[in-house]
Amino acid sequence: MRIDILCKPESANRGERVLDRVRQALEEMDVRAEVHLFHDAKKMIDNRVYVGPALVIDDVVRIAGRIPEVRELKAFIAERPRYLQRFKNVA
Repeated sequence: MRIDILCKPESANRGERVLDRVRQALEEMDVRAEVHLFHDAKKMIDNRVYVGPALVIDDVVRIAGRIPEVRELKAFIAERPRYLQRFKNVA
């Protein structure tokens, strides 16, 4: 699982808060994930995100423009394996 946090260079504090909450959710669920924090407006535009911070899980933008709660992050992480399993049977 890859989690990217995108934010503008001038709003680094908000990106750090999202990073802390993502780490807390991963630790509570005992899940391993590759987490990256980007302070790059160009990367945001590449992902078609214009308000920050944004949370991208496996190349899908899940939240943009606000700092998610830990319970929301846990729900996104918990649904990811089911998503992979569901489409595994189709192909």
